[in-house]
Amino acid sequence: MRFFNRITFQTPESVELEFTLAGIGNRALALLIDYTVLAVTLLVFFLTWTVFSTQLFNFFEELITNARNLGLWLIAIFFLIAFAIYISYFVFFETLWFGQTPGKRVAKIRVVRDDGRLIGLQQATLRALLRPFDETLFIGAFLIMLGSREKRLGDLAAGTIVIQTQTPTASTTLTISEQAKELHEKLIEIADFSQLLPDDFAVIREYLQRRGAMSLKARASLSLKLAEQVKAIINLEKLPEAITPDVFLESVYLVYQQPEF
Repeated sequence: MRFFNRITFQTPESVELEFTLAGIGNRALALLIDYTVLAVTLLVFFLTWTVFSTQLFNFFEELITNARNLGLWLIAIFFLIAFAIYISYFVFFETLWFGQTPGKRVAKIRVVRDDGRLIGLQQATLRALLRPFDETLFIGAFLIMLGSREKRLGDLAAGTIVIQTQTPTASTTLTISEQAKELHEKLIEIADFSQLLPDDFAVIREYLQRRGAMSLKARASLSLKLAEQVKAIINLEKLPEAITPDVFLESVYLVYQQPEF
């Protein structure tokens, strides 16, 4: 069994981006945390539904002689809503948190598409709907351990992989301003990063690492050009006021690396 299985994306600019696949251990930890949160949520729902259905049942029992069918309907509705909560939990977080759930954030892993792009509603929904099948007889766990890309059924259907998140590291060649750290939270709400490819990210990262060696004129020209291109990709009409292209690119780097909410 591979403890550090890596996958490499080759960009059109011949830049290789290497990611470490999450592995069965990290995914199990994330699932344990997510199921704990889900269990608490479903327990609250169960208690609320019990009180509501009991009062409703007692009310109709006084009006009709045979209330047994009503009880069966209430039980059926309970299981339907509970299943919807189960599915919606993963769809909601993986869509809005760029491939992460609370468990995945703690385990420092994230779901991305096979080409490295961030997942959307369609991919998150497919993964969630197939999760019950993956967990039947531990089919998903066996597929993850035996497959070269560690994919369960949901990943195969949605075209996704689960990777370890890469936390930006501070260095002399790549510094992130405090202004960018504040801006990236706002960008998450107003921009669409689902079309940002690994090669786009690679270009941004290369610029941020090498800008210190550029002349001021070359740096200003290149940062402006990159910022305009990235704005078009993420469907952002204009930059917020008093935001320089450098700060904008730093914030995009933060969003792609590990979104904070």
